[in-house]
Amino acid sequence: MGYDHKYVYSHFGYNLKATDMQAAVGCAQIEKLQGFVERRRENFERLKNGLAGTEDKLILPVPCENSKPSWFGFLITCKDGIDRNKVVQYVEAHGVQTRMLFAGNLIKHPCFDQMRISGKGYRVVGELANTDKIMKDTFWVGIYPGMTDEMIDYIAKTIHEAVNQ
Repeated sequence: MGYDHKYVYSHFGYNLKATDMQAAVGCAQIEKLQGFVERRRENFERLKNGLAGTEDKLILPVPCENSKPSWFGFLITCKDGIDRNKVVQYVEAHGVQTRMLFAGNLIKHPCFDQMRISGKGYRVVGELANTDKIMKDTFWVGIYPGMTDEMIDYIAKTIHEAVNQ
């Protein structure tokens, strides 16, 4: 299917179960929020600059017009001819963690099979070719605030090596 097994859903529903402990940690982290946001933005820009020259092989993230996101991570999509699995294996083998995309073509989740069988159904518009591409060719690398410039530079170097192997 292309999804990380942790993000394959067999039943449609919601998961909204924050605990008191999570709420307490969240409240304590609010004081650090602005610093976290700024560092994520700095890490994003540094990695994007570090990946200059890969645009013929990778689709790199671009913020929406008039937005200033606090990036969750750095989303990378391999262009045709670049095998995501080989890139991810290389990057992981060199100590850089990755995560698969946890979205893509949602109707490929087993829960949508159950919706169709039960008669609840859903509407699909078009071929969903872009969602299939994203599901097959996209992965994340981290840019969390605790990362140093050296770590970001190493990620960029490793990704360059992976796509040029």
